Amino acid sequence: MASLRNIKTRINSTKKTSQITKAMQMVSAAKLNRAEMAAKSFVPYMEKLQDVVVSISMGTSGISHPMLVSRPVNKTGYLVVTSDRGLAGAFNSNVLRLVTKTIRERHKSTDEYAIIVIGRTGYEYFKRLNMNVVLNIVGLSDHPSFTDISNIAKQSVGLFENGTFDELYLYYNHFVSAIQQEVTEKKLLPLTEVTSTNRIISYEFEPSAPEILNVLLPQYAESLIYGSLLDSKASEHAARMTAMKNATDNAMDLIDTLTLTYNRARQAAITQEITEIVGGAAALE
Repeated sequence: MASLRNIKTRINSTKKTSQITKAMQMVSAAKLNRAEMAAKSFVPYMEKLQDVVVSISMGTSGISHPMLVSRPVNKTGYLVVTSDRGLAGAFNSNVLRLVTKTIRERHKSTDEYAIIVIGRTGYEYFKRLNMNVVLNIVGLSDHPSFTDISNIAKQSVGLFENGTFDELYLYYNHFVSAIQQEVTEKKLLPLTEVTSTNRIISYEFEPSAPEILNVLLPQYAESLIYGSLLDSKASEHAARMTAMKNATDNAMDLIDTLTLTYNRARQAAITQEITEIVGGAAALE
C-alpha cells in the first residue's frame, strides 16, 4: 500500500507541475505576440536610418568619421543580450557558449577584452567565470522601451568613441519563428560593413554633413542595440513558450505512465488479497 500511496503522490504532484507549465506556456504565447510586433515594427525605422547614414557617408565626397573607420585593435568589447529568467530551454546557453568560445579563441588576457551584459543570466554567468564585465543592466521589462536601455547603449557607444574599445561586437538571439531562434554575432562598431538595400539618395544638409553624422552615427549604433534587444525579447518568449510546451507534454506522458503503473499495482494488490482470502477459506474447510 505504501508503494501505491507514493505513486498516487507522484501523479498528483506531476499534475500540479503540468498546470504550472501550461499556464507559463500561455503567458509566453501572449507576450510573444506583442514582442514580435514590436520587433517587426522597429525594422522600417532601422532600415531608413541605415539608408540615411549610407547616403551621407557614401554619397558625400571627402567625408569621414571615426565610427566609420577601422583602427588597430588593442581591446575588444562584447555586448551580450540574455534574459533575466531561465526556463527558456537553450535560449541563454547557446549565446553564452558562443561568446565564451569566441573570447577564449581570440584573447589570452582579460586586458584584451571587456563584456557588457544585458540580462541577469548572462551577468551571473560571466561573473562566475571571473570574466571582465564592465557594464550590465538587469530587471528589464518583457516589453522594454528605448528609455530603459538608453543609458547602457550610450555608454557602450561612448566606450568606443573615447578609445576604450577599438571594436564592439553584439551577440543575441535572432527571432526567426516561434520554434526557431538563431544565435547572431554582429560587428556593431566600427560601422565599416553598413550598407543600404535601397538606391543611395542625395540629400541637402543643414548645417553640414559632418555635423549631422556626429549626431546620427551614435544614434544609429544605439538603435542597433535596441533593435537587437527587441529581437532577443521575441526570441526569449518563443523559446520559453516552446520549453513550457515540451515540459507540459512530458508531464502528461509521465502521468500516463504513472497511472498505468498505479492501476497495475492496485490490480496486483487486489489479486493478492483475493488469493489470500480464498486460501484462508480453503484452509478452514
